[in-house]
Amino acid sequence: MSLFKEIKIFVFLFLFLALVMHFHAWVSHPIAHIKALPSSPMGMWHPLWLTAIVYAFLLIMRLMIVLLKKVLK
Repeated sequence: MSLFKEIKIFVFLFLFLALVMHFHAWVSHPIAHIKALPSSPMGMWHPLWLTAIVYAFLLIMRLMIVLLKKVLK
């Protein structure tokens, strides 16, 4: 696993989660949505730490699959 590949996965996941969770806001008023981020009840950095949590879960799943493939060979 290369660092560049992992960064691409993280960025894609970040954008995907942002669009899925806040699609209407991104379509109707994206600038206002970004400006409102500091006053979010979940905190200003919630998009990054939520993405990091989902990324960590997916990384563990990917590593388990790789390990399982090695064990079965």
